[in-house]
Amino acid sequence: MDYVKPGEVLGTMIETGENKANLSILQLLVKGFLGGAILAFATTLALTATQQTSLGLVGAVVFPVGFVIIVLLGLELVTGSFALIPLAVLERRVSLTRMLSSFGWVILGHLIGCAVYAILYGLTITKMGTDLTHPLVQTLIQTSEAKTLAYKHLGGSGLALVIIKAVLCNWMVTLGVVMAMTSKSTLGKIAAMWLPILIFFAQGFEHAVVNMFVIPLGMLLGANVSFADWWLWNQIPVLIGNFLGGVVFTGLMLYVAQKGRLRLRRSGEVSRVTVAEMAEPEGRVLSVAGERL
Repeated sequence: MDYVKPGEVLGTMIETGENKANLSILQLLVKGFLGGAILAFATTLALTATQQTSLGLVGAVVFPVGFVIIVLLGLELVTGSFALIPLAVLERRVSLTRMLSSFGWVILGHLIGCAVYAILYGLTITKMGTDLTHPLVQTLIQTSEAKTLAYKHLGGSGLALVIIKAVLCNWMVTLGVVMAMTSKSTLGKIAAMWLPILIFFAQGFEHAVVNMFVIPLGMLLGANVSFADWWLWNQIPVLIGNFLGGVVFTGLMLYVAQKGRLRLRRSGEVSRVTVAEMAEPEGRVLSVAGERL
């Protein structure tokens, strides 16, 4: 059977969070770079599909391809880690400092990856800066302004709105990460993670890494958006909302819902080791106990 039970999924979430937090700085930067660039690729694919069909849902259907590549290749997406590493901290496998350091280096990698693709893609659709008639040029400019100036115009309500949309976004994105753990087959993982990502993108929620690409590229193409507008009215509040959505609605809630099963599984492993201890010679007992515990 390909299906992985919820109790086992929780254990995988905690273990994955621990592994991610313990990556080296170079690994975090490189994996973050690739994760950001690949998600930017998927964003332009979705925008192209929407422009060609005039159906936003078509863009949402194809967008998860980037997320699938990131997960299957074991790359880094900080929004997904928001649901995993905090659980490792809760289980005292990772320190709070290590968690924050991991987030910081991955975000830096995302920014670099998104910037590189933004420059290359911008040169592509403008024919090396000589032609601004490509239909996606105006789409990117308008999107960049809508993700910043529209919230700025609303003031405090705009900040609250962007945070709420970010919470809803990463609730789904982190579910996509977790859903990939519910299957042992590649096709099962792809199908399971595709659904939550489609849900978030189709409804226009706010994703920090997507915005690291869309907003700066819109600015490069002429959007009336300043660096302060980008960070104060989108990037920082979206990161906050994404963190809250991932850690609260996916990480902590699944932890509370499945913690009993996790403990039961652990006690079952201890019981099996105890049985083996009674049946095997002392030298092998220590080996088995070490492997199980």
